[in-house]
Amino acid sequence: MMDKEEKPNLSASPSEKGLVMIFTGDGKGKTSAALGVALRALGHKMRVHVVYFMKGDYPYGERESLARFPNCDISIFGRDCFVDPRNVEPEDKEEARKGLEKARDVIQSGDYDVVILDEINVAVSWKLLDVNDVLDLIKNKPEKVVLILTGRYAERRLIEAADLVTEMTRIKHPYDKGVLSQRGIDY
Repeated sequence: MMDKEEKPNLSASPSEKGLVMIFTGDGKGKTSAALGVALRALGHKMRVHVVYFMKGDYPYGERESLARFPNCDISIFGRDCFVDPRNVEPEDKEEARKGLEKARDVIQSGDYDVVILDEINVAVSWKLLDVNDVLDLIKNKPEKVVLILTGRYAERRLIEAADLVTEMTRIKHPYDKGVLSQRGIDY
């Protein structure tokens, strides 16, 4: 804890260690938290890549915003429909596999400071991806790359491998009263 007189040195060079962060839980805000980190990084001229799993080509507002940053790239994997965890289609697994391959290339490229793997926890939980392949991404990432994994159902071994884990807890949600997702707020 710092004394009131002592102030953090915000001009100090950033840490050389790229953290592994997980935003999980049944509450709202997992992707929003990851994109908050992205926005902060972009403000410091860092390079960001977001790999979307299971979200297809839906008109998510954040994609429009992120596309305006020259130092931010986006890759989208998934069909234009929701995945049924009880009946996963081969196309869903193939899209997830392509996303994982892209994530591996992006992480290893040396071109990005922050890489976000949005909804990858769900892809693992629903067996679209093998958890060992995601653990391999974490284990072999370059030291300076910040890697963020989002989505419900974060697997215990991923949580153990992470440096920071935040669980969003659902206490109250508008869906409970029949309020649907709102453009600009939820997507």
